Amino acid sequence: MKLLFLASLTPWTGNRTTARRISEYIESSGHVCILEDIGDFTSSSEVADFISEKQFDAVLIIHLYKGGRLLLDSDVPYGVIFGGTDINEDIRDAKKHEVMGIILQRARFLVSFTEQLKRTAELHWPFAGSKIHVQPQGVVTKPCAKFNWKEFLQNSGIHFESIEPYIFLLVCGLRRVKDPLYLVDAFSAWHKKEPCSNLIIIGPVVDPVFAQQVKAKVKGAHGVYLVSEKPQEELHAAMRASFAVVNSSISEGMSSTILEAMDLKVPVLARNIPGNRAMVKHEHTGLLYSYPQEFVELSKRLISETGLKESIVTKAKDYVAKHHSRNAEKETYLELTANLL
Repeated sequence: MKLLFLASLTPWTGNRTTARRISEYIESSGHVCILEDIGDFTSSSEVADFISEKQFDAVLIIHLYKGGRLLLDSDVPYGVIFGGTDINEDIRDAKKHEVMGIILQRARFLVSFTEQLKRTAELHWPFAGSKIHVQPQGVVTKPCAKFNWKEFLQNSGIHFESIEPYIFLLVCGLRRVKDPLYLVDAFSAWHKKEPCSNLIIIGPVVDPVFAQQVKAKVKGAHGVYLVSEKPQEELHAAMRASFAVVNSSISEGMSSTILEAMDLKVPVLARNIPGNRAMVKHEHTGLLYSYPQEFVELSKRLISETGLKESIVTKAKDYVAKHHSRNAEKETYLELTANLL
């Protein structure tokens, strides 16, 4: 089988990582899987022509709307992987809702990372329930040997007032749904009282206009720094060298960064939203906060209560090993893509 895989392939993003991982599974079974960025196509007719020209037998897409709208003029069999923002955000838009319903009807199968996303989709499209398979993302982390935040930032011209800084790392693409500015004011106020606390925002520019707002805001904040994206192995090493990994998203499907932090035994402080609650059990596999000041309070607890930190990272590591196996993920996708033949 020759399969076209359409996804957002912006460098250093979770969608790209997920698409590459799944495409490796498919190719390991002897099929040909060609990854293409949905941003390279402007219309569904263009994709239909591309499928015909390259003689693809089937299509796999990530994101029910962004990927799905490109298949409206195609009649090849296809499967859909929910992205998160499609079910959490795009579903509220009437025109997008209509397009997604059409794509759902014609899909051979659908994959949801969580039960919560599946339930939401079923509320809107009850007929699709039997097609939706819940498969959590698999996790793989390969940190390079060593990373030192203090040394890295000092080499970048940033000097800490504290001998031993606590690095809270927010990994996200600079776009509104990730809400990287949510904690900046509260963190800045905390840093002025306790200079040892530092927030690093690291990730690619996804929305250039919004990224300028982030840069301007961070420039005027205390103890908050913006760092450009890094290759995955170096990013994992930077995560492992951090005191905690932070999530501040407005909505999530399933955050690969949270899972990677858990696998690396780095504590997670995540915004209390459905996508995060699907993975993070408060005070068990991580800490959930509902507003910025609560984040600060929980961060202080994490610093002062070493037993809490050790308990969280141990249980989180066990959770990932049990529920986010790459082998289980591989088996699921191989079984599903066989239905596209």
